[in-house]
Amino acid sequence: MPYGYYFDPTYILIIIGMVISLLASAMVKSTFAKYSSVRSMSGLTGAQAAERILHNAGIYDVSIQRISGNLTDHYDPRSKVLRLSDSVYANASVAAIGVAAHECGHAIQHNKGYAPLQWRSALVPVANFGAGLSWPLILLGVFLGWSQTLITIGILLFCAAVLFQLVTLPVEFNASSRAVKILASTGILADREVAQTKKVLSAAALTYVAAAAASILQLLRLIILFGGRRDRD
Repeated sequence: MPYGYYFDPTYILIIIGMVISLLASAMVKSTFAKYSSVRSMSGLTGAQAAERILHNAGIYDVSIQRISGNLTDHYDPRSKVLRLSDSVYANASVAAIGVAAHECGHAIQHNKGYAPLQWRSALVPVANFGAGLSWPLILLGVFLGWSQTLITIGILLFCAAVLFQLVTLPVEFNASSRAVKILASTGILADREVAQTKKVLSAAALTYVAAAAASILQLLRLIILFGGRRDRD
């Protein structure tokens, strides 16, 4: 059925996705800020903790670098570089060590050939291609007399981006689980500190859940708007 000129009810799906993402982002920022002020008993910085974790896992070919920004930490499996942000690299807080340990979890996944990480790496170019081309194809299909073929291809390409978000979830949850176990078993953090770190990593995990939810809602909107139309070619 045609929608009103000024109101498209499917926008509610976009709004829901935005609200979920904003709440998750606010939660991780506030939780990280809270435990960034709690200095670890070991006195290790994020970089020092990362080095100890990697060596404890028998990994010596991963370098640790400092990058600018806040919570821009990530592990690059292509160059085997663990990059820690300004708020983590030289910070000796419980939060910083937790984030560093999480990124070490990705390095350990890579070292052990963790399948979901390999799947996610393989999906990166496909997801980027799909996300970049999906909307242009859908709009082109609409402008060309509502070509359902082009629209369907666009929606399928967007599915690749959604699939990437879904595969990311087990990768991130597993990295956090590894981080918590390592911090507890190596004694880098005390039991009470491990519990605090767990709160930081749990809040961070919500951002990935929110991203996946937002992508699914966007896909649902595309299907509602364009998926049921008949080809007018």
